[in-house]
Amino acid sequence: MQLYYAPGTISIATAIALNEAGLAYEAINVDFASGEQTKPAYHAINPKGRVPALVVDGGILTETGALLDYVAARAPQAGLVPDDPVMAARMREVMYYLASTMHVNHAHKMRGYRWADNKASWQDMTAKVPQTMAESAAFVEANCLRGPFVLGNTPSLADPYLFTVCNWLPGDEVDLTPFPKIRAFMAQMQARPSVQKAIADGMLPNLG
Repeated sequence: MQLYYAPGTISIATAIALNEAGLAYEAINVDFASGEQTKPAYHAINPKGRVPALVVDGGILTETGALLDYVAARAPQAGLVPDDPVMAARMREVMYYLASTMHVNHAHKMRGYRWADNKASWQDMTAKVPQTMAESAAFVEANCLRGPFVLGNTPSLADPYLFTVCNWLPGDEVDLTPFPKIRAFMAQMQARPSVQKAIADGMLPNLG
């Protein structure tokens, strides 16, 4: 497998899940600084011009949730999806919230051009990000952590996803002091070998 990623982006959730599952992969850094994601060569891999993209025997997969489900299916022994259908749905409930709401809140900081042509509108979107991300953090704190991990004591696919998104909070000017569950979750995740490997590979900053 080949994972196309960019450091600090949502693609790191897939890398952490691959590490958790013990699956071998080649990590290929897409240079966002030079606009590599906008060039024809990368569009041949992912025409959306985004990361992640995962090259597998059956072709090329995109979208974080789909890639995470693929990882879990490839390594069922890792137990990244609970057997109980209600708990599996609760896991995806968190994942879909991250995809549909919290990630979009974050994207307004630097991707305002996706929603508006007027640059003044982009500035307004950027100014709103600390508020909307703090609101998302409050929702996560109150509703998305049933224990040390999203589903309680056992990690699932939702945890690499949530960890990656919560890494953005300090950069989005969100004070984590009011969110003890998130802070404990982040510390718990950072101690895992899967995350330590991502840090060692230069995919994430070392949060200390």
